[in-house]
Amino acid sequence: MLAYAIKRLLHVIPVAIGVSIVCFMLIHIAPGDPLAAILPTDASLELQAQMRTFYGLDQPLPVQYALWAWHALHGDLGTSIATGRPVLSEILSASINSIILAVAATVIGFTFGSVLGFLAGVFRGGWIDRIASGLAMLGVSVPHYWLGMVLVIAFSVSLGWLPSMGGGPGGSDGRSFSWEYIQYLILPAVTMSVIPMGIIARTIRSLVADILSQDFVQALAAKGLMTKHVMRHVIRNAAPTAISVMGLQLGYLLGGSILIETVFSWPGTGFLLNGAIFTRDLPILQGTILVLAMFFVLVNLVVDVLQSAIDPRIQRS
Repeated sequence: MLAYAIKRLLHVIPVAIGVSIVCFMLIHIAPGDPLAAILPTDASLELQAQMRTFYGLDQPLPVQYALWAWHALHGDLGTSIATGRPVLSEILSASINSIILAVAATVIGFTFGSVLGFLAGVFRGGWIDRIASGLAMLGVSVPHYWLGMVLVIAFSVSLGWLPSMGGGPGGSDGRSFSWEYIQYLILPAVTMSVIPMGIIARTIRSLVADILSQDFVQALAAKGLMTKHVMRHVIRNAAPTAISVMGLQLGYLLGGSILIETVFSWPGTGFLLNGAIFTRDLPILQGTILVLAMFFVLVNLVVDVLQSAIDPRIQRS
């Protein structure tokens, strides 16, 4: 188990290097001048040259990448062009908010998706399967940003039950376990959970249906094993794939929540990225994309280790 975990960890190193190169190059091939957001239109050439030297934009791209990667390894992601604040401090605060939102959405989506998928797989071909599969298909098909606006109109504007936007009563740093804070989390978390719920439900439905048709399940039932014990074996065989899908969905939610966070003004990395795109804030863009990519790589690593712990056959393969 330990040897497998170390092997997977070593595989992460070249992936992380490749991800950092891609993050750096994607930002620099985009059109526009990053200094246009902070320099006046009548700025002198001398002032422009000084600002380019200060932000390191006067160096060749390989040199810029080497310096950026070296500083990033030491926890220095640069200074925001728009605000003048350290990039790392802004990303850390936004990352915590995004992690809270993504974990809440993953828990909701995995819980309801697992129940729907398991019921659809057990009662495949029946009315329960049709209802559960229909809900899963609806969850995958509905645009989540549109669903977010509908939920705001229904529960915030019409009923007045939940706040429509914001990161909590205390702002972006006012995180707590109080009901006042959870109220701000409900609508964006439910909105984000719809797509993973549909994906997980369809995956588990297929897994359970396939496992129930295998010979060992029929043999267990023929030996007189109680249904709940048979289902325990079914769940154990379906767990590695379900955990893999859940991990991928958590990674996608961490990096793909920009639309939801913008709709609900949730102060996470997606909201931070949205503002940085409009202001052409290269350090914020580079740092945020790098952190989100590393989160995704880390989540995949954890999922691989968990899969091998549940199913030892993965280690041998």
